[in-house]
Amino acid sequence: MTEILVLVGSLRAGSTNKQIAETAVHNAPEGVSLTVFDGIAHLPFYNEDIDTEAAVPQSVVAFRSALSGADAVLVITPEHNGTIPAVLKNAIDWASRPYGESQIMGKPVAVIGSAFGQFGGVWAQDEARKALGIAGASVLEDIKLAIPGSVVRFADVHPKDDAEVVEQLNEVVVGLVAAVGTAQAA
Repeated sequence: MTEILVLVGSLRAGSTNKQIAETAVHNAPEGVSLTVFDGIAHLPFYNEDIDTEAAVPQSVVAFRSALSGADAVLVITPEHNGTIPAVLKNAIDWASRPYGESQIMGKPVAVIGSAFGQFGGVWAQDEARKALGIAGASVLEDIKLAIPGSVVRFADVHPKDDAEVVEQLNEVVVGLVAAVGTAQAA
């Protein structure tokens, strides 16, 4: 079983990106488990003073444990003012530590998402890839999915009912699974 941890950069209950995550989970191929980690909203802002064995918050312990148990990570993000949401950047900062021992180090990561604009959040996705790469993840630059016009496109239809989105998400997941296989063979 390939375990993929899904991080969604939106906290809004009706978020299109959360719906895309639900769609990915619902359509996971056989032998693949996708789990959405809902706890990034509970991570305190990264502060090295509390990132110690004696003081690390339980929310961070749970997050790092989820990362540790995953074979790969799928990040699904909206675009906030042309970049990644603060909550996602904060999660990446926590994932990057402790230095030299982070649970995201070398882990295959794909970044996708949707936004209202005409480019589907590509700026946010590029910024997330950059931050994740610096954090030590094995960012899959060839796996991309940016869905533009989300507010209009999904006004009357859930992404799970959009055949094109379902097919594209399947390609993303299959690509992540292939990267896990490549990483394990190395």
